[in-house]
Amino acid sequence: MTKSVIAHDDFDNAFWSTDPRLVVREDASDNRVYDLEERTARFGEMIVDFAKTIQQNPVTSRIIAQLVGAGTSVGANYVEADDAVSKKEFLKSIGTCRKEARETKHFLRMAVRAAPELRPEARKIWTEARELHLIFSKIWRSGRQ
Repeated sequence: MTKSVIAHDDFDNAFWSTDPRLVVREDASDNRVYDLEERTARFGEMIVDFAKTIQQNPVTSRIIAQLVGAGTSVGANYVEADDAVSKKEFLKSIGTCRKEARETKHFLRMAVRAAPELRPEARKIWTEARELHLIFSKIWRSGRQ
């Protein structure tokens, strides 16, 4: 990891923490899904369900559209990667999964800014987006070697 990535992760964790002095360590869920196709599909469903809870106005409508677009495309791009016919095509699709997971984190942050009462639910989804980003980053880096 580069220093900028480490600093960025620290900033993200500080943003989501209710007390910036505390380090949040979340335990892995017992019902963790290891099939990435299913996991990314469930992630997309979580995004859609979350978006439905945001009260729409001119600002949140744009955030919702971007959030749903990024969050649901993680799974769509993973399915595309899984069906790739070449390593180059696979890595391109996995790279897109990685970018969309990171973009989802950004729009979750914007959603919480627009609707602070949704922070607890957004935090759970943000954590899953972060885990997916890390998974796809590792796959992408490993595939390039």
